[in-house]
Amino acid sequence: MYSIGTSNRLNPRLSRRDCLKVGALGLGGLSLPQLLRLQSAQAAIGNAPARRPKSVIMIWLRGGASHIDSYDMKPDAPVEVRGEFRPTATNVPGIQICDLMPKQTEIMDKLAIIRGIKSVDIGDHTPHYILTGFPDRGKRPVIGAVVSKLQPRIDGLPPYVSLMYQPPGLYDTEGPTYVGAAHRPFVPRAQGLADLSLPNGVSLDRLGDRRELLRSFDTMNRAIDAHGSMSAFDAHTERAMRMAASTGVREAFDLKRESQATYDRYGKFCENFLLARRIVEAGVPIVTLKVGDWDTHEYNFRDMRAQLPPLDQGFHALVTDLHERGLADDVAVVLWGEFGRAPRVSRIEGRDHWPEAGAAVIAGGGFKTGQVIGETDSHAARSKVTPYTPSNILATLYGHLGIDPATTLPDRDGRPMHVLDDRRVVSELG
Repeated sequence: MYSIGTSNRLNPRLSRRDCLKVGALGLGGLSLPQLLRLQSAQAAIGNAPARRPKSVIMIWLRGGASHIDSYDMKPDAPVEVRGEFRPTATNVPGIQICDLMPKQTEIMDKLAIIRGIKSVDIGDHTPHYILTGFPDRGKRPVIGAVVSKLQPRIDGLPPYVSLMYQPPGLYDTEGPTYVGAAHRPFVPRAQGLADLSLPNGVSLDRLGDRRELLRSFDTMNRAIDAHGSMSAFDAHTERAMRMAASTGVREAFDLKRESQATYDRYGKFCENFLLARRIVEAGVPIVTLKVGDWDTHEYNFRDMRAQLPPLDQGFHALVTDLHERGLADDVAVVLWGEFGRAPRVSRIEGRDHWPEAGAAVIAGGGFKTGQVIGETDSHAARSKVTPYTPSNILATLYGHLGIDPATTLPDRDGRPMHVLDDRRVVSELG
């Protein structure tokens, strides 16, 4: 059946719900909710990238992992500050990290630690600041949406993939805001992954026939929608068609192609880390994922003791894998939370929110690694130098992707808005 609803048939603001009623166009498994999350296919074929694009994997430690118990330890501080863990040496002289992360000590030359990152605490745990570079929630588009807008793809690959949550549980802070719904992330979970499969009896030739059918429907869409709100509908559909028709796209999300030995190498968090590696290897520019829960107001040391070793294993496997596959210069990885944790241990062996100082780990991207950037005071409470912020780290990542953060995009009122206002990069990364 084909339906666009009745109450809004001539409404120039045709709703998303109305669009989703085009049931016959689901291709037996390719649903329009996914189509409308995909990037608008606006680039011409002749503008296709000649080589594998640069990519970013952003790993969010939801809750804000304690920097003082991982990457910015203070063994000489009082016990109520330094906590229960001890530092251990790495393969880079002078750099120490928590002894619960022995695998990362072996690849410190492939990592850069940024200490003393200054953030904000708005009272909840969302990744919006580290995804947008702005402390105000829901006001600016996330990095994935910006990349999707400025670097549209035509090869069937989604430009922005989120592994953060099971749909429909996406945070609104992964939203595209004023760049448009077409630049929401593709979520390869549940229905989203099923949508990439061609059902039995639907060949690529038949898929092409359906493309022609959709084009004929599009003529009617434009007649109904005099104000043009459906004018980009064919572009979304074309993108989804290419995704469904591409064997490479489907294979990128198929973890069954990995060996048990690879699973074992990545460990507990293998699904997120390993899937992220497969996705960027296929050529997707932006992948976001969440690992663990680090909101340790209570039992900080118990929870860190349980989570740091599997994080260490998975992160080590990811970074090592990227190097072994020759992807280290093309793929930048950042591991961080929305802020750090309080230096002083408080109730029930916990550490509260601490936006004054946090830490991030950078790998790949052709960056200068094997170094610590920034320095905090004796209690890891504040930076001793001018601190970097999430915006500065994002500016660095935008540069890696070939995007000038001074670029402007029109907001909902047509005002030009810079991708970032604070565009200072982490200069030490080179």
